[in-house]
Amino acid sequence: MNEAPALLVVCDAGPLIHLDELNCLDLLADFSRVVVPDVVWREVELHRPTALDQKTIRLARFKPREEPSAELTSLHRLLALHSGELQALQLAQELAADFLLTDDSAAKLAAKTIHVSAHGTLGILLRAIRRRQRTPGEILNVLNALPVRSTLHVKRELLDEIIRQVEALA
Repeated sequence: MNEAPALLVVCDAGPLIHLDELNCLDLLADFSRVVVPDVVWREVELHRPTALDQKTIRLARFKPREEPSAELTSLHRLLALHSGELQALQLAQELAADFLLTDDSAAKLAAKTIHVSAHGTLGILLRAIRRRQRTPGEILNVLNALPVRSTLHVKRELLDEIIRQVEALA
């Protein structure tokens, strides 16, 4: 049995929605805390409420304590970040999160700029193999079904490359 890492993550709407669509939300269960910004919580409640009803993961709804920093405010405008992405970045900074979960490339760029590690749905799926939460074969099934079971937008070339890498593990 793998020992659970003591990791605090802040989650944007995308990974919660996409992992739920793929029946893989339980892959977040080994994090010590999954913080969901208030704005993101409301977005997920609107688009995929079942993602918030999971009993196997510890979701914590948070509001930032302060206004966003000048740097985050600039990035928000420059990169046209949504309010949920801004709040997720802000909480990742405030709480010194181990990483931010987001599928948005602009949010990942903003995270890199403010020195916050960011990963997305695909990273969580690949991590599941390393953590032995799923077999490579199980993840291959999820990856192959992704275009029809999930609203996650992934370039076909990238998805094919990831599938080839996972096939090499199977």
